[in-house]
Amino acid sequence: MKHPVDVHVGKRIRHRRWMVGMTQQQLAEKVGIKFQQIQKYETGMNRVSASRLWDISEALSVPVSFFFAGIEGATEEASGAAVPGDILADKEALELVRSYYAIPENQRRRLFELARVLSDAA
Repeated sequence: MKHPVDVHVGKRIRHRRWMVGMTQQQLAEKVGIKFQQIQKYETGMNRVSASRLWDISEALSVPVSFFFAGIEGATEEASGAAVPGDILADKEALELVRSYYAIPENQRRRLFELARVLSDAA
């Protein structure tokens, strides 16, 4: 059985990898392992050792703590205590965020204000 912490860390690895536009193969090469191992980490099938998580954090340019952000909600969800809206679990939402940050900052601010107005009108 998968441990909720392993699943959470794996999701955070996948989300960060996807946000920086890196494939599993590219991450695996940077870390020095096979891409199949990255797949297993991302699904929570295999636990990530501390040293490997360090290597992954370096390859993805985030602190190790990034992979544990929101862990309280993940463990509560696994026990049935809460159902967090894990927006980053939705591939469309991830693509939207990635596209949003590709827009120049001044246009991005205007788009944000438009989205806020539209959401208030709905």
